[in-house]
Amino acid sequence: MLNKKGFNLDLLKDFWSIAKPYWFSTNKWQARGLLLLVIVLLGTFTIFNLFLTNQRAEFISALSAQDSERFWASIIQFFVTVVIAVPFVSSYSFIRQKLSIFWRQWMTNSLMKSYLGDRSFYKISYHPEIDNPDQRIAQDIKSFTDQSLSFLVTILNAIFQLFGFSALLWSISKPLVFFIVIYAVVGTVITTGVFGKVLIGINFEQLKREANFRFGLIRVRENAESIAFYRGEQRELQQANNLFLDVFNNFNRLIKWQLYLDIFRNGYEFITWALPSIIIGPRVLSGELEIGVVTQAGVAFAVILSSLTVIINQLDRLTEFAAGINRLSTFSVTIKSPPKLPEGESIINTVKNSDLALEHLTLKTPNYQRTLVRNLSLKIPSGNGLLIMGASGSGKSSILRAIAGLWNSGKGVIYRPRLNEILFLPQKPYMVLGSLRQQLLYPQSNLNISDVEIQEVLDRVNLSQLAERFNGLDAVENWSQVLSVGEQQRVAFARLFLTKPNYVILDEATSALDVSTEKLLYQQLQGTSLTFISVGHRPTLKNYHQQLLEITANESWQITAGDYN
Repeated sequence: MLNKKGFNLDLLKDFWSIAKPYWFSTNKWQARGLLLLVIVLLGTFTIFNLFLTNQRAEFISALSAQDSERFWASIIQFFVTVVIAVPFVSSYSFIRQKLSIFWRQWMTNSLMKSYLGDRSFYKISYHPEIDNPDQRIAQDIKSFTDQSLSFLVTILNAIFQLFGFSALLWSISKPLVFFIVIYAVVGTVITTGVFGKVLIGINFEQLKREANFRFGLIRVRENAESIAFYRGEQRELQQANNLFLDVFNNFNRLIKWQLYLDIFRNGYEFITWALPSIIIGPRVLSGELEIGVVTQAGVAFAVILSSLTVIINQLDRLTEFAAGINRLSTFSVTIKSPPKLPEGESIINTVKNSDLALEHLTLKTPNYQRTLVRNLSLKIPSGNGLLIMGASGSGKSSILRAIAGLWNSGKGVIYRPRLNEILFLPQKPYMVLGSLRQQLLYPQSNLNISDVEIQEVLDRVNLSQLAERFNGLDAVENWSQVLSVGEQQRVAFARLFLTKPNYVILDEATSALDVSTEKLLYQQLQGTSLTFISVGHRPTLKNYHQQLLEITANESWQITAGDYN
């Protein structure tokens, strides 16, 4: 692993583990074809660059010799080469960007599939080291694909330029070639050894702090009404300022080290401006070489030095790139790897069954630090209801999480039907982005239900005017803001009656409703063949369930008959 210290083999392994899947996927031939085209265009550009350098030396020497015929011939050849080269150079940039966006599309789809598959988006919340997954998917993947191709092209270009211009410089001055190699090696060692380790760690921390600051602002937007009710503006302002102060302080440290790097890099570069003239100048003064050779040697020297000092010239971007690789690698490994169990611990066994039942269930928190309920056994007959009650924090909702497969820390067996037969209604319903129709049919997207049927269900949950209020079922609004919590809970019941699952789990799903509306909804629920489990505090809920499970102190429990009528 990178461990925020520097460049090493583990960093290369992490890079390859992220990059490899695309190049061996079903899109591999398109990807490899575009990459080959980029390399060919890059090589062609190097040839043109070498030829243009020779032509520049030629017309400078012609000017020095006051040979007009030679001068104009070299100028014409120069511009003909430019006309031919421009389309190749432009095409190279276009093809590289196309390859980058194709790669990003594939990586985003692949990582999103893992992130939103098998509920990894939920499980990852118990890994605090994986901060801001949204940034890792939206921003870090883009940076990874762009910078990977950019560095690949930079390295290949350096290799092409190195071979092309080394032959040219070797023909002019062999000592200059030996000197430039030694000079580049020394500069690279100093740059990576002194600056590389520090800048990788600082860039890693900067990415994290920038993401935390942005997430803090997003939370204000998402909880605007609650903050306004609490009059918590000053507290939120202080929190936002503290998060930005973290960004500010780390960025100051970053630019300080970048200043040190720039001082070294600029001094290192400026010295080279005079070196070719110093080394070959005496030969020009003696008449052994033409004056144009100085320009030719200077260009060749600069190109070769740039090729040999890629790490020095690209260190800022390389350190950012290395930090991004670390974030993507840890994120990808975490969402794709099964969780590691603490020594001596186990997980709950889940068995598919037509009925819901718990057998000797001992449930613990995901970190295994607390036991919520011990040795719980019960069975819910088909079409019946179970109510779970108990003090806050006793583990009522956690039992629902275990049944839904969100928590599996503990031991025992849960018998349940397939998850797509169960609908979960939380206390704060999730309001999706989309139309009112999509809102009511969520999580299904392919149900063929008429407007008449939808309106009948809205009537049943006391939302008769909802569609009319927003100008039809295809209206698109920010539903979590335009609907009250009570209305959102009734929308959740409408989903239940429209999607018609076989089982439903209600976690205080009527807490924002008055008792009469709660009675109306539960009586309709009783009129179906659904098997349902409810969590709640109101004693009136006992009237709608055949069984009552009370979670008491010290991890204990008891089952009694409900007040079903």
